[in-house]
Amino acid sequence: MVALDTVWPADSVEFCPHESASDIFVCGTYRLLDQPPVHAPSKLGDSDSVDCEPTIRKQSQVRRGKCLVLQVAAEDRGVSQIQEISLPAVLDQKWCHTSLTASPVLGIADSEGNVTLHEWHTEERRLEVFQSISCAPSDVLCLSLDWSTRRYPTNNYGSLVVSLSNGSLCVLNTDSTGNLTVVNRWHAHDHEPWIAAWNYWDTSIVYSGGDDLTMKGWDVRQNFSQPIFTNKRFNAGVTTIQSHPHVEYLIAVGSYDNSVRIFDTRKPLVPLVQGDVGGGAWRVKWHPSPTRKEDILVAGMHDGFKVAKAHHGEDVSWEIVKRFDDHKSLAYGADWSFAPLGVDGETLIASCSFYDHMLHLWSG
Repeated sequence: MVALDTVWPADSVEFCPHESASDIFVCGTYRLLDQPPVHAPSKLGDSDSVDCEPTIRKQSQVRRGKCLVLQVAAEDRGVSQIQEISLPAVLDQKWCHTSLTASPVLGIADSEGNVTLHEWHTEERRLEVFQSISCAPSDVLCLSLDWSTRRYPTNNYGSLVVSLSNGSLCVLNTDSTGNLTVVNRWHAHDHEPWIAAWNYWDTSIVYSGGDDLTMKGWDVRQNFSQPIFTNKRFNAGVTTIQSHPHVEYLIAVGSYDNSVRIFDTRKPLVPLVQGDVGGGAWRVKWHPSPTRKEDILVAGMHDGFKVAKAHHGEDVSWEIVKRFDDHKSLAYGADWSFAPLGVDGETLIASCSFYDHMLHLWSG
């Protein structure tokens, strides 16, 4: 088991899915900088007057972040940092699932309305930025992003969906030059949409969840005046959604209400099962291997990290099979390695936490 201080608060971990770089993963950090107050004269033209009482001019918050690029040693599973990329605060990161002949590409959502795309260069062992897309004004945060190619990887990027702190979602497609560009943007939630995710089996469908206690479905082929469904049966904000990469019609949905729900997408209002995870579920990740398709990794905010089994038989059941409690702060980022299963059948897991700015490697 490995522990690493990320220096700044950590909120996102993503392993590279590409076979040539399965030893590479990234950790995103988020730091809110202290801004000194700006003193302004109380009246125009009084800047030199000692008698005037200054007023305090409100400044926008400055958020900075880094993408830490890390490598796992094959021999002892030790971790070394091989690159550090400075950015606005990082809120989410996702690798695009591409075919083996294409280079790995990482998308990063930041706190100034941008998504930046970074290509992995195998020989140099580093990421290089090749495009920055402005999805919103700089005072709007990109909260989450998801690529459409998880189930059917190709040589191109497919589509990208991004959720924005102003309540909107946007979809990006490649244009004639091969660059990603925003093709749709619409108001989706009355409060922050913490998550947007594709249906990996039907990439005309997007799911979103927000602080308005709702999960919604959207068909990107239609206009966005109304969703195809709205589920209001949550007791707190909806924080995370992931389509199952190996089982059609299944999605996992996490909420601040300490629960993870598994839905059949054909009946998205009533969960097949609802599991208690002890804390708000900030991220859920289905296991990447089809041999472990019942296993799901949960970042449980105030109650650590857990591996659960969501049995998919006639009667869907929920069982916590492992927990990891070495983090001393908000459990935010977690991911499974895409490397082959170990001899014990376990998979390497990376997890990170916020205020104690720690990254851990463990297995489950």
